[in-house]
Amino acid sequence: MPTAAYNLTALLSWPVVRGLYRLEVRGLDRLPAEGGFVLAANHVSSFDPWPLGMPLWPKRQLHFMAKAELFKPVLGQFLSATGAFPVRRGERDLESIRAAVEICRRGGVVAMFPEGTRRAKGLRKRVEHRPRTGSARIALEAGVPLVPAAVKGTDRLSRLGKLRVAYGEPVPTEGLAGGAPAVRQQATERLMERVYALYDEL
Repeated sequence: MPTAAYNLTALLSWPVVRGLYRLEVRGLDRLPAEGGFVLAANHVSSFDPWPLGMPLWPKRQLHFMAKAELFKPVLGQFLSATGAFPVRRGERDLESIRAAVEICRRGGVVAMFPEGTRRAKGLRKRVEHRPRTGSARIALEAGVPLVPAAVKGTDRLSRLGKLRVAYGEPVPTEGLAGGAPAVRQQATERLMERVYALYDEL
């Protein structure tokens, strides 16, 4: 169940996301009904977590990795209370990976942005980047579904345009047992194909 801080944040955000920005949701029925999973989406804006997580509330909350620099007095306490946990960007932070795996194994939902740094406009083209494999690694190590999602409209907030989010079926991971880099890369490629397809549908 969501924490008190998460519930408060969602309650205050509800009129903005659902009312002002008229959030449109697709594929909610494709999400696992119970148990933990990794939810991976494109990253356009710092506002992406709101449309991504709001449709799951109040039944479930999303747990996000947040850069360690944000975990300072007061703000750090608030972030922890809402279910976020620190990650040292630019490093192989095994502690954050272990934390994410444990959350999933306990039945929680970890939200990830494989593209890493957000972009000002739309999705990155496949030839321009190589998505990070952390989402696949966490899902494979935890033994939970890897679920694709796409968010659209968060780069046009000043125009008060409609926000859209789409969730997809879990990515097939049969034959991808183990944690070898090649395996994680293959799972990530399957994931991003689904994310791009969902984005094109929005």
